[in-house]
Amino acid sequence: GLSYETALDSHHWRIITSAFSHISILHLVFNMSALWSLGIIEKLGDIGLGVEYYLHYSLLLVVLSALLVLGIYHVLIQKFKLDYFRRVTAVGYSCVVFGWMTILSANQPSSKLELFGFLSLPISFAPFESLIFTSIIVPQASFIGHLSGIIVGYSIAWGLIHGMNNYWAVSMLGWIVLVFVYSLKKSGTYDFSFLVIESVTDPSLPSVRF
Repeated sequence: GLSYETALDSHHWRIITSAFSHISILHLVFNMSALWSLGIIEKLGDIGLGVEYYLHYSLLLVVLSALLVLGIYHVLIQKFKLDYFRRVTAVGYSCVVFGWMTILSANQPSSKLELFGFLSLPISFAPFESLIFTSIIVPQASFIGHLSGIIVGYSIAWGLIHGMNNYWAVSMLGWIVLVFVYSLKKSGTYDFSFLVIESVTDPSLPSVRF
């Protein structure tokens, strides 16, 4: 999972892997059920959504929601001195699921979100209803993580974050792979023998201190 402490220890690769880890079967089933229902997004190309849009912004939601979680943890720890959040671990695809609920609620407010095959929620209220619902049925679930997904989702739906296309998606994916491999090496999680990280400081040059 992803926590403030692991991020400080250069485990930046967890930004990606934490999205695909889950704390329980119920947590996984909830996300898969919601994601299945949100598949309608792929069929809404006529209103600017569709398959490409879904793939592009899923990538963005994974990264931005995780970074926002770390940003909120930082404020809670540094500003409000709540050291408890140093070790709070965020796991699961919920950030992305909540982001897509929010985007769909803004673009197709008349839709319904089907959960577990029998629970039907109006999509316009689904993000916040699901926020409360998951906090009850999965107490260990990250409220901040889900809220971050909603915030990023609204940022995308309202056009504050826009412009993703194939070029930017591939470029972003390339940078993610580079940072992923670099952080695996730097954190000592995996030893890539062919990859050597050297200091940019040249000891033969005089240093200037301020």
